[in-house]
Amino acid sequence: MTHRARGFTLIEVVVVITILVVLYTVFLERAWVYQEQAEKTAMVEVVEAIQSALVLKYGHMMVRGAESEAGVLATENPMTWLAKQPRNYAGEFYDPTPLSISPGNWMFDLKAHQLIYMPSRTDNFVAGPDGQKWIRYRVNLVYDPPASAQPGKMLVGTLFEPVAPYRWLGN
Repeated sequence: MTHRARGFTLIEVVVVITILVVLYTVFLERAWVYQEQAEKTAMVEVVEAIQSALVLKYGHMMVRGAESEAGVLATENPMTWLAKQPRNYAGEFYDPTPLSISPGNWMFDLKAHQLIYMPSRTDNFVAGPDGQKWIRYRVNLVYDPPASAQPGKMLVGTLFEPVAPYRWLGN
């Protein structure tokens, strides 16, 4: 009686390799999406921390009776208001370009008085009207009645908000 050793056929090996490649591809695609979502979440957390710091700064001005100095908030670097700056804050630049810093970092534009975030994962990011793959934020002083600061208008709030709309697709 002869005993033959059984092994895998070529077709079985090809099927297993094909299944592994498909699973690996699906995993990688989802991993990039999760990485992009994590980056977006971290960016939003910094924005919310700055908004909270802005409210505290304005509240401090009100307590001191210095509401008239609130206009300076629109020109200051908001990163200086935080107790601890994010590790990915690259510093201040005068009239920066997208090549000024590495993706995934923050910078402050000294010319426009805006804080800029340069996303590193932009597969699903839709740029604003300037077409650049970055997000610009500014301090917006809110008056009642709405309009620019004029005599008789009362400052009722401060917002840290994007200069132009942006969005991530599918997130």
